[in-house]
Amino acid sequence: MTGSRLALSRAQILAFRRHVGALDARLPRGRRSLRRAAWAGLQDSMPRAALLSIHARVEGTKPSTWEDSSLVQIWGPRHHAYVIPARDLAVFSLGRLPDEAGSRRIAEDLAARLRTLLGRERMTYGEAGRALREHPNFLRYAAPTGTVLMRWEGARQPTIWIVPRPEVDPRDARLELARRYLHVFGPTTAKAFAEWAGIGPQRGVAAFDALRRWLTPVRTPVGDAWILTSDEPSFRAAPGPAASARLLPSGDTYFLLQGDDRKLLVPEARGRAALWTSRVWPGVVLGDGEIIGTWRRAAGTVTIQTWRRLTRAARDAVAAEVASLPLPDLQGQAVVRWDD
Repeated sequence: MTGSRLALSRAQILAFRRHVGALDARLPRGRRSLRRAAWAGLQDSMPRAALLSIHARVEGTKPSTWEDSSLVQIWGPRHHAYVIPARDLAVFSLGRLPDEAGSRRIAEDLAARLRTLLGRERMTYGEAGRALREHPNFLRYAAPTGTVLMRWEGARQPTIWIVPRPEVDPRDARLELARRYLHVFGPTTAKAFAEWAGIGPQRGVAAFDALRRWLTPVRTPVGDAWILTSDEPSFRAAPGPAASARLLPSGDTYFLLQGDDRKLLVPEARGRAALWTSRVWPGVVLGDGEIIGTWRRAAGTVTIQTWRRLTRAARDAVAAEVASLPLPDLQGQAVVRWDD
């Protein structure tokens, strides 16, 4: 990057991310809001994490909202389970299709074998793997062709089926995937985009180079980065009031970060160690725009581990969020356990 760079503070960056992520004020119920909530996809590797991510962003979320016909489930970035808008299948699949001839051939050949096996039928990926004499996890590599959808219940094996391939050029899909990453995770870099998408570093750089005329260079507290030029007014705008409390599930987009980006979100090393663990990540407790703790659930008990002393009003706001969680397996209201 050459020339002057727009300087952005931590407060500006976090306010922007909460705003575009609809974490300051929930969106009205409806399919348009579901698409915005899933603009960069909703990771669902922890069963029904995507549902809780929707709940944090959209009013009136019910246990069945993730099953809305406007949404589908795929193996998305880094081959993790994702819930995405159905109309954006090409972005999250073809946008990750390998450029290298060998890797692309593996994906295309595997997708063709699945198409021959399944036809119009549905099958667990374990059954499909045995029929093709492949490890079931290997079937994920067919997902970037845009022809494999799946449904995962968590305790059971994913069910997979074949759909028509989206009529979108993979390069166009990748550029749109990069735009969405820039919008939701910005300011960011080509390297961070490539890591998030699970594509090679060179493809990340190529995507950012292709978008260069629509990007603005910025300086952040953790280094130089890029934003979409169209987002600059939002970064400069005065932030609105932050929500008093939000519970974000493990792997939520807001903290699906790596490297120095984690330092920007959580400046304290102790907090980073508590959040981004070597095991399954806990969920995040947001309070007035800052991460104030983590949470985990065991059956009907939600344990809140706070990072600082909370006021009674803050505790009540967190407890209200717990009570509103649309958990399909919860009988009655969840019990809050404070670990502070």
